[in-house]
Amino acid sequence: MTAGAVLGALIYVSTGLQPAVHTLVQGLGGGGLRYAVTLENILRVYPHRPAPTGETPGPRRSTRPVGGSPAAEVRGLTFRYGPSAEPILRNFSLTLANGDHLAVVGPSGAGKSTLAALLAGLVPPQEGTVHLAGAPVADTAPAVLARMRVLLPQQAYVFTGTLADNLRYLRPDADDDTLAVAVDELGARPLATRLGGLDAPVVPAQLSAGERQLVAAVRAWLAPAPLAVLDEATCHLDPALEATVEAAFARRPGSLVVVAHRISSALRADRVLVLDGDAPTVGTHEQLLTRSATYRALVGCWEEPVTPSPATRPA
Repeated sequence: MTAGAVLGALIYVSTGLQPAVHTLVQGLGGGGLRYAVTLENILRVYPHRPAPTGETPGPRRSTRPVGGSPAAEVRGLTFRYGPSAEPILRNFSLTLANGDHLAVVGPSGAGKSTLAALLAGLVPPQEGTVHLAGAPVADTAPAVLARMRVLLPQQAYVFTGTLADNLRYLRPDADDDTLAVAVDELGARPLATRLGGLDAPVVPAQLSAGERQLVAAVRAWLAPAPLAVLDEATCHLDPALEATVEAAFARRPGSLVVVAHRISSALRADRVLVLDGDAPTVGTHEQLLTRSATYRALVGCWEEPVTPSPATRPA
């Protein structure tokens, strides 16, 4: 082939064939995903339980007794990526009480997202067990597991459809009043107004990363699952809106685990888990300032630890 023929072929591929193939794959992928989601919704049966008269619409409350099994219990957990890799978590144990609010902090690669995936049952450990509400995750059917926990990852998924359709994805029986309460609780009213209301169409590509995270957060808040796990799910929100979202989840019936993107998330939690590659440390903010050098570094206290007074501690 001549140089001109090669150049012409490259120009054809880059300007004609490649965009056409990209458009075809994107269309097939989006259409297939919409088909799968729609088919799942058609085949699944959801019980409709209307709220009693006078009750403010909101997430379904857990019927588990407060004194029952812990919300989550991890025992002797070991997980590694590959048979020859160093364990991300080694012989790790943790108990999350009902109604507990736990923040997970640590440097990048310490195992925070891995722990979130293990709690949600998305990956199995090489050793140890994970129990949710007393039930072993390894032996729990996916459909049952979905009713026990909701995991909100950093990459928020929003599909083409109305805003209401997106918010109802995990709770199809939610009426418009329930959606309105959720939107207000999580500070999403300005976004809903900008889009044109609950019945307005949503085009995912036209939303910012933070707006997609906010839509996904409202959807997760509405889910009936008693355990919510937020894996850096608010990293694209500004600090004030992030605080609003986390406060809404903290008020939500059930337990909350936040893989923190900002150290302010740890200040709002009941307890903090520090993962730093050594022995994990659990405690309150004040306790960890004296016990964990990694936590002091994350907070920014490079000198002697100082316990913040109520007047100086962030709300």
